[in-house]
Amino acid sequence: MLSYLLDFIIGLGIGFIAGLLGVGGGFLIVPTLVLLGEPIHLAIGTSLACITISALASAYTHLRRGAVLFKVVLIKETFSMPFAIIGAYLSAITPERVLRLIFAVLLLYLAYTLIRSRGECHGESAGEVNYLRVPVVGILAGLTSGLLGISGGILNVPLFHTYIGLPMRYAVGTSSLSLFFTALAGTIGHYRLGQVDLHMALLLAPGLIVGAHYGALTVHRVEPSLIRRLFAVLLVIIAVKMLL
Repeated sequence: MLSYLLDFIIGLGIGFIAGLLGVGGGFLIVPTLVLLGEPIHLAIGTSLACITISALASAYTHLRRGAVLFKVVLIKETFSMPFAIIGAYLSAITPERVLRLIFAVLLLYLAYTLIRSRGECHGESAGEVNYLRVPVVGILAGLTSGLLGISGGILNVPLFHTYIGLPMRYAVGTSSLSLFFTALAGTIGHYRLGQVDLHMALLLAPGLIVGAHYGALTVHRVEPSLIRRLFAVLLVIIAVKMLL
């Protein structure tokens, strides 16, 4: 019983952060599963299955608030989904130590961007939406998702806002729906390789669903600058653990 409660709490925390920032939470799920004893390749595939669950829950909340641009999702996922499958197969032939190093560097970069960020998650200022740039985001996010078992959300949100021109609130909401499709494609690729622990994903699912829902609600109500800084510190700690 205590084990089930722990799985729910872990899922709840990761889901909340995922919903709040418009990311899938893979940068927390993968190291968490590794620390719990999962081999990293299995952790990556299982992470994508978890992201599929949390992204759907978060997207549902953002859809109800009208903060999703379907045209961006459609164009991006046309490129993200096939490249997520390619990334999944690339991960299978990449040594574990290399994956750990790539993952740690990515976490440190994310921490850096969070510390530098000064905008608000619910900010509305943005230029004209540039749809011609969406495929570039799709390719980068898809490869990253499949290769490292993370959501492309850590790329989606900042690129949607600065590179494509979406208001931040829409960048977070659109990213959430987009992540569902990208993660689903990556999950299928890893499942075919036998790299998905469905039992673990289902144990984390209830917490992920509840956490993602409330995280998506909170993004419209809370000043996120302090959360970003604290979260950046957490990412640095996890990155160091992945290298040890």
